[in-house]
Amino acid sequence: MIETIARGLEAARSRTHRLTSFEDGVLTTQHSRLMSPLVWDLAHIGQQEDLWLLRGGNAACQGLLSAKIEGLYDAFEHPRAERPSLPLLTPVESRSFIADVRGRVLDRLDRAEPEAPDGLFPFVMVEQHEQQHVETMLATHQLRDGESLLGPGAPLPAGRVLPADSVLVPGGPFVLGVDGEDEPWSLDNERPAHQVDLPAFRIARVPVTNAEWQLFLDAGGYDEPRWWSERGWAHRVEAGLERPLFWAADGSRRRFGRVEPVPPDEPVQHVSYWEAQAYASWAGARLPTEQEWEKACAWDPVLGRRRRWPWGDEGWTPERANLGGEGLRPAPVGAYPGGASAYGVEQMIGDVWEWTSSELTPWPGFRPMLYADYSAPFFGGDFRVLRGGSWAVGGAAVRPSFRNWDLPVRRQIFTGVRLAWDA
Repeated sequence: MIETIARGLEAARSRTHRLTSFEDGVLTTQHSRLMSPLVWDLAHIGQQEDLWLLRGGNAACQGLLSAKIEGLYDAFEHPRAERPSLPLLTPVESRSFIADVRGRVLDRLDRAEPEAPDGLFPFVMVEQHEQQHVETMLATHQLRDGESLLGPGAPLPAGRVLPADSVLVPGGPFVLGVDGEDEPWSLDNERPAHQVDLPAFRIARVPVTNAEWQLFLDAGGYDEPRWWSERGWAHRVEAGLERPLFWAADGSRRRFGRVEPVPPDEPVQHVSYWEAQAYASWAGARLPTEQEWEKACAWDPVLGRRRRWPWGDEGWTPERANLGGEGLRPAPVGAYPGGASAYGVEQMIGDVWEWTSSELTPWPGFRPMLYADYSAPFFGGDFRVLRGGSWAVGGAAVRPSFRNWDLPVRRQIFTGVRLAWDA
């Protein structure tokens, strides 16, 4: 187990290096007010690793950075818009710092008890944190102007023609969420497992594609208030939304500095919750709740139990889902028949985060984990839950129970849409 955890930490660090091994100007520039300079993410990764793995979460204990410098990397204290003005570590200093922390962490991991999951959880929590920042840094690279730095991405499996249909998920109870005994690396908002009884519903077999979204555009969907909620329409007008982020009127899109035709068979991405909601209304559908989403993803109605993954209990392979970021884009729909859930729903893990209609709330019996502010400060706000992970997610940072969240106006993240209907 210790070797597996060490590999996960190193895989996350390899991805971090790939996204930050550029000249200093790329790292120190704020490419969008929505995002931090890359150099902030770089040192923040090390600061959190120092805090949780070298100091046991005790912020009062002196870390490898002075208290004054460490405070610059407090995400609650310093919002993204002001981070470029802070006296941050330079790229060279940041790389040296995170390397120093990692060396000490691996020494500590070597001395850990291999059969004590509770004691190993902080190491995997830190890996998940770094993988989440890798995805954030990919979003920053996508927002960056200028030539491509990341290349076109690795080849992905071809899609296949599928009917634009839905599957029926019969009504009845299922187990929502997980317990630490079954998913020891799950985070606090995924726990505890509890039974929920849902009415029957239908859910789309695959996410909404670019071609389908183009039909919404062609039908004047962005110009018709009747498809939008009151808040959604107000935001559409104020923000001047006309099409998904990074799409151009000529049918092209910008992807990591490259201009290319919008691929019709890829899941649409870079759409806000308000856009997703409007599209669903136009299509005569709605967004699924996160409870519906998780049942369609993980429940096995024949065995009457959860699967660890949509396809079963075996781990992820590149033949089952588009994860890890190598492709730098979603795969075409139909690319992963071997990743289907027990109900026949495909591509629920990877490709795009899927908006649900649910607000972020704790499950009954919620208990904060050692990082007490991971979830609790965000309950009861305006956040909407996203499920399934995107192509940019890596390592231990995704599973059917994983709950992501963001504000309904956000679309720089790798978000898409799956439709649902009452049955």
